[in-house]
Amino acid sequence: MIDKSLVVFFTASYPSPEKTVEFMLTASEAGADVIELGIPFSDPVADGKTIQESYVRTLKNFRVKQVFDIMKAFREESDKPVVIMSYFNPIYRMGVRDFVERAYSSGVDAMLVVDLPYDEAEEYADICSSIGMDTVFLAAPNTSEERLRAIDELSTFIYLVSTYGVTGERKEISPLAFEALKRAKNICKKPVAVGFGVSKADHVRQLIDAGADGVVVGSAFIRIINEKGGSAVEDIRKLTLNLKSGILGSY
Repeated sequence: MIDKSLVVFFTASYPSPEKTVEFMLTASEAGADVIELGIPFSDPVADGKTIQESYVRTLKNFRVKQVFDIMKAFREESDKPVVIMSYFNPIYRMGVRDFVERAYSSGVDAMLVVDLPYDEAEEYADICSSIGMDTVFLAAPNTSEERLRAIDELSTFIYLVSTYGVTGERKEISPLAFEALKRAKNICKKPVAVGFGVSKADHVRQLIDAGADGVVVGSAFIRIINEKGGSAVEDIRKLTLNLKSGILGSY
């Protein structure tokens, strides 16, 4: 799923389910290799101000089933891999097995549950494995070698948080990100994708050149949608093309 890949994040149903599908297809056609589809949540702990704003705007009229409808519509047009990003509460409320089954049948390839650490995820991971759903877990710059190895065992790829704190656009990639990436690549056998703070083609190129298997970009896309709403399609296309150039330019 991850091999010198650009992963693009959108908030599900923002500004509408139909527009989410259009955004996903636009990014896919412009060069996104993987789509990360975030489920809006009222109490996020990893998402910064930009993505939080998209959640606030969406939640009033949001229902989790919309995610599965979005996926079915997307699958009519594209086979690009999709990772669902969620907090555990919406999954728990629906029932873990029911949620994973519905996600899988709608075309989701993998799930990332932000606030579910691997050592509390045995039941969830077993359910995903039994259904055929891949799992992705987060690692941070201070994640111990022991935990990295355990996360590596459970993940189809490791989502490496580039810095301490929350998501959001940053001017530069922190030196900490490159140190964490080098360490993770020395320990993990699975691919490593880097996110949090990545927003420019130069960021992408630097991380790919440093050994990242993928980069995740979210806030830069959500900022555009915050500003332009449903009219953001062409800007999403341009940003995707620009970010993809950072990967193509690294070979």
